[in-house]
Amino acid sequence: MNSKILAFFFFILSLTACNQDIPKNFSKEALNDKLVQLNGEEISFQSILDKHKGSTILIDIWASWCRDCIEGLPEIKNLQDENKDITYVFISLDRSIEGWKKGIVNYKIDGEHYFMQSGWDGPLGDFVDLDWIPRYMIIDKNQNLKLFKAVKATDINIKKALK
Repeated sequence: MNSKILAFFFFILSLTACNQDIPKNFSKEALNDKLVQLNGEEISFQSILDKHKGSTILIDIWASWCRDCIEGLPEIKNLQDENKDITYVFISLDRSIEGWKKGIVNYKIDGEHYFMQSGWDGPLGDFVDLDWIPRYMIIDKNQNLKLFKAVKATDINIKKALK
């Protein structure tokens, strides 16, 4: 009997732990983080979101050297085929701008592309609490975070958040 109570306690604890500290909006610091566009100009993360206000956005934080990121691309391409009304934003953590641009071409990645020059520990990376890439997030039409953390392109929560 005590083991059943203990198991129930751990079950409830795991449910509440999974739902803690999931933000609904980005911090001011994350929104002000500067990313590099393909043309070399800087743009704030807020400006990227504002550009797509009223649209659902799938954000893919990736790098061309990341095996898991590359393995997830076919699934992302499937999502693009199935959800043409979604905006796809790819934010790179490549080691160089040249590597980032080469990766886009080599892997034929369609979408909007930005380079996170502030890196893993910059304002956006810190807010997102990056500990692994790829990292997928869904922003709804009102710019609220609908899905905060998925690390596999096959995560069922991505498709649920896009519906």
